Amino acid sequence: MPIIAARRYTEGKPEPADLALTGDPVIEEALPRGCFDWIGLCDPTAEEMARVGRQFGLHPLAIEDALNPRQLPKVDLYGQQLFVVARTAMMDPGGDTITYGQTSMFLGARFIVTVRMGSARAHADLRRALEADTEHLAEGADYVLHAVLDFIVDGYLPIADQFEEVAHAIEEAAIDQFPDPITIRRIFRLRRELRRFERIIGPMEELTLRLAEADLPVIDPSARIWFRDVLDHVRRAMARMQSLKETLAATVETAGLLEQHRQGVITRQLAAWAAILAVPTAIAGIYGMNFDNIPELHWRWGYPMVWGLIAMICGGLLWRFRRIGWL
Repeated sequence: MPIIAARRYTEGKPEPADLALTGDPVIEEALPRGCFDWIGLCDPTAEEMARVGRQFGLHPLAIEDALNPRQLPKVDLYGQQLFVVARTAMMDPGGDTITYGQTSMFLGARFIVTVRMGSARAHADLRRALEADTEHLAEGADYVLHAVLDFIVDGYLPIADQFEEVAHAIEEAAIDQFPDPITIRRIFRLRRELRRFERIIGPMEELTLRLAEADLPVIDPSARIWFRDVLDHVRRAMARMQSLKETLAATVETAGLLEQHRQGVITRQLAAWAAILAVPTAIAGIYGMNFDNIPELHWRWGYPMVWGLIAMICGGLLWRFRRIGWL
């Protein structure tokens, strides 16, 4: 069985020996006061989950959902037990893709069972940190539920940090030059990933809100303040993701406006030079016609006069276009 850890805690201190998962039902009333079990599983099979389910009296529907890695975050109540599904997320190394996993938690009065499916972030460091803080761990299994949820939500922050770095780099580059097709495709991929993040992780806000506000049988009222802290972290992470999505959308819009401005400047410059060059072209075209009776055709000063006229008109146009900012 892929057991990461199976321990019994009394007054926040772990028992010397690991807990045996035999499948025999545990009578919670027979456990000492201030005692609870914490079972950590990773990618268990249906048979292994069924054995744990028999030992702790887990509901079959909850077991079925725990084995389905595509559940959305939720809180279900089965008698005096809570079933909580949370979604984990982490960046795919070397890419802009978010990889999702799932952690299901069965919470009873004297036990908590955590089931990780497809999540690369193990709970070993979290467990060691909690075991070092016996005062809080002695509060019971509901504090462990809070700690696991807080651990999962904290995993969203590196994703937001990495997306912010990419978004700001794209935003700075777009000020100087319109994004190339590769960058534009990357922007749309990032926006798609952010929309997917909101769709998958969004229900985490409702989940933590219910744990923080609702009157649930295995959540001590004094523990609700811990879940309100997790709720605050979820809302902060979601706000950052929404802000990033708006930043990427604004980057495309701003880059388009800047490119239109640059194209307008170039168009005005071309129009100005075309107007200046049209003057000698028109005069040369007139005097290039094959007629004898053209004014000043045989006049001694006709040639320099025409050049002077061309220079005067072109110089006047050049001065005018530079004054209005076209050149």
